[in-house]
Amino acid sequence: MSLADGQVLTTRRVLVTTGLRDEIPDIPGVAERWGRDLLHCPYCHGYEVRDQPVGVLGGTPEAVAHALLVRHWTDDVVYFDHTSELSAAERERLVARVIGVVDGPVARLVVADDRLTGVELESGQVVPRTAVVVRPAFLASSDLLVGLGCATHENGWVVPDSVGQTSVTGVFVARNAVNPRAQVVTAAGEGSAAAIAINNDLVEEATVHALTEYRKGLAA
Repeated sequence: MSLADGQVLTTRRVLVTTGLRDEIPDIPGVAERWGRDLLHCPYCHGYEVRDQPVGVLGGTPEAVAHALLVRHWTDDVVYFDHTSELSAAERERLVARVIGVVDGPVARLVVADDRLTGVELESGQVVPRTAVVVRPAFLASSDLLVGLGCATHENGWVVPDSVGQTSVTGVFVARNAVNPRAQVVTAAGEGSAAAIAINNDLVEEATVHALTEYRKGLAA
């Protein structure tokens, strides 16, 4: 294995946990407020913004589903369709859950005294919000794995077996490098399963080698 600085490492197995990349909307304020009052996971952050006026930014995959999830933590949810056009069925679902719908592209997040105060539309209208949720697109960090020849799904994510073995012998993968929905506990479990599989693989390799040498000795 060659590193960027030219150093070469020798190994019989490798476990890759390169994670993923969040592709977020290119809207002023989104990157700056990321992880503060611009949130991405209702399960991680929903309780923190309970009973607050929350916005959900559309234009990303599963944004409507995110709005429906956020609605469990607060009665004041507004969905900004931004660059996406809601279907009639999606709009009906939001309205049925008493989620406000604001049409039109979002221009920026409004921040005052280092706190999010609202969402400004390109029309100039500002909708007061104290938190905004966005559903980012998850992109696999799989260049290394693809370069090694690992098989991938049509969406670019590497295909592992139940213990993380890829299509390339000796190359294992775990966590968000292969499973975009793996939270900490899931990722740790996948890493443990892959580590155990690697250990068993090495034990079997050592045993086969020892058995071969043993039989050579008997035949001598």
